[in-house]
Amino acid sequence: MALRINYNFQSEFTHVNILKTEKNLNTSLERLATGYRINSAKDDAAGLFIADQLNLVAKALEQGSRNAQDGISAAQIAEASLSQIYSKLTDMYTKAEQAATDTNDATARLALQKDIQKLVDAIDRISNSAEFNGIKLLDGTFTNKVIHYGARADQTLSISIDSARAKDLGAYVVDAPGASIASNTSAYAALIAGNWRYGDAADKALVAGVDISGSLTTGAVDAKDIADAINNNATLQGLGIKATAQNKSTAGVEWSNITVGSDDTVTLKFFVGADTGTAEVTLTYNSGDVITLDELVSQINTQASAAGVSLTAKAENNRLILETDGETIGFEVSIVDSTAGSGTTTSLDIAQFIQYSSTTLSETDGGTATGSAVKVGQLTITGADGYNYDFTGITAANQGLGLTNANTNATLYNLNSLDVRTNSKAELAMKIIDTTIRKVDSLRSTLGSIQINLQTLIDNNDFSAVQTKEAESRIRNVDFAKEMSNFTKQQTLMQSGMAMLAQANQLPQLVLQLLR
Repeated sequence: MALRINYNFQSEFTHVNILKTEKNLNTSLERLATGYRINSAKDDAAGLFIADQLNLVAKALEQGSRNAQDGISAAQIAEASLSQIYSKLTDMYTKAEQAATDTNDATARLALQKDIQKLVDAIDRISNSAEFNGIKLLDGTFTNKVIHYGARADQTLSISIDSARAKDLGAYVVDAPGASIASNTSAYAALIAGNWRYGDAADKALVAGVDISGSLTTGAVDAKDIADAINNNATLQGLGIKATAQNKSTAGVEWSNITVGSDDTVTLKFFVGADTGTAEVTLTYNSGDVITLDELVSQINTQASAAGVSLTAKAENNRLILETDGETIGFEVSIVDSTAGSGTTTSLDIAQFIQYSSTTLSETDGGTATGSAVKVGQLTITGADGYNYDFTGITAANQGLGLTNANTNATLYNLNSLDVRTNSKAELAMKIIDTTIRKVDSLRSTLGSIQINLQTLIDNNDFSAVQTKEAESRIRNVDFAKEMSNFTKQQTLMQSGMAMLAQANQLPQLVLQLLR
């Protein structure tokens, strides 16, 4: 073998490997001391970048969950306040219902009106005080508020809560009173024309842009027919729009018994609904008969019941009262004088039979005198949100439905406008409050959906954050079992290396054996 003094290869080789082992041992000690596999970029440059990005996403997801939880808290506060408003509205509804009964005198109704106003004031206080972190929730300003729930930019959810103030709560109403008209020259079928008749080419019936004309019956304008068409329309149901109809005809003049003249025949016909051809009630009186109010009421009720229609009659304050479930009430009277120039004359006032001003009809000598009248029912359409309507051709001032403007937007009747001091106003107040309750319930339902949605996002964020942290941990953190095995290996190599370095350093001393 070759022996050299100036260069000891074995020692240098062993020393280099000891340095390498020392480096590995130090790295292993550092990992075991910190618990991290990557303590600096030199340990794993690509791994450090990925781990840092994963750590960023995990922290952002956790913050997104906290943001979403704040959104839930705001929604819960708003819903709790709306629950209190709902309670006040139910109290208002029962008070309006109490006021709708005519056993209450003016003083009692005024007291109920004051009670309702106090409840309205309470609703205003609740809506104005509901807030989260100083932000008002129910005053109409909480619109398009962004909840950032995601780890990346633009991962947001927009939330809006409608105003619950008294001036903004209520119902959008179309209140068509229903008009009446009488004629002492026309038969009923001839009277029903123009704005009193539906079915002409120019006639329209649209609510919230929905055409309901296909569901209407050709004939006299009928509030009940229109209300049914609205209530049975799926689109309008989805918009929360519904309608009611009622019809009450109070005779325009007090009753005066009618005596049928000699050689005369009087025929009274009552029509119910849109049909102008067939009368549901037909009463015939001959010469000498006396038409009394009680007898007329009895005859109308008997025939109407037999015909299966909703027409009812009663006498009240010496006037004839006719009522239906909203169907149009039509009336036709004919006086036939069979013999000219003889006998007594039959004369009557059409306003004795229907709600209209005095309109006298007298027999035509030796001929037939015909008169008619119609009373259209009251149509009330309510909706929680704004909508328009178009009843062109079937309404005008004091004609048809009785609406002055045939094509316009529904009017907002807010809670501040509630009036229960008469029966009709109390009935309208009940409809407005009922619609408001449905609006508040809809708001609560929306808030519930928001909470469910946000909770779903929170659950997803939490799960994603856990998985992201796990992914980061696998890259950044050390596997102690594996690293301890490596540490033991490096420690053993270090010990053996030191021993071999000592041996290598002894090799040059062999040269001395040659020099002896």
